[in-house]
Amino acid sequence: MTAHTQPLPDPREEILAIVDEHDEVVGEAPRGEAYARGLRHRCVFIQARDTEGRVFVHRRTATKLVFPSLYDMFVGGVVGAGEACDDAALREAQEELGVTELPRPTPLFKFLYDDGAGRTWWSYVYEVRCDPPVNPQVEEVAWHTFLTDDELEHKLDEWEWVPDGLAAHHELRAFRAG
Repeated sequence: MTAHTQPLPDPREEILAIVDEHDEVVGEAPRGEAYARGLRHRCVFIQARDTEGRVFVHRRTATKLVFPSLYDMFVGGVVGAGEACDDAALREAQEELGVTELPRPTPLFKFLYDDGAGRTWWSYVYEVRCDPPVNPQVEEVAWHTFLTDDELEHKLDEWEWVPDGLAAHHELRAFRAG
């Protein structure tokens, strides 16, 4: 490592707001502790579409703390303590897509994700238009492409998807259907 290169911060140490079933803040905890203890927190999910309306799809890196090496049709992540969800959505989209001139993602809705096995978070769903080229963050994205809605639907049964992203996808389809 050169003198001017800083090591990446440990994501397990990032401080998250801990929330209750009504999405009210009840405390704070490091991400690693929140995951280990199944503490409810907030996450943002941003569906990025290119100018042709295709959806950005990617495979997560093997080093991710949650759902390593699985496919996702959203970019996003946890919301830091004291951070507004709208700000987290823009930050996460810019980081993961590697595009600094993104418009602010449009908030759509939120839902409570709960896998029944201790993973639960309030999920804030957004959309954003992203004109390629993208330069995804290598720490987050192992592979990526843009797929049409039909192509994405065909891949749902072929690829192993992150369960929270798949839940958000189903919620988004229902939201758009009315």
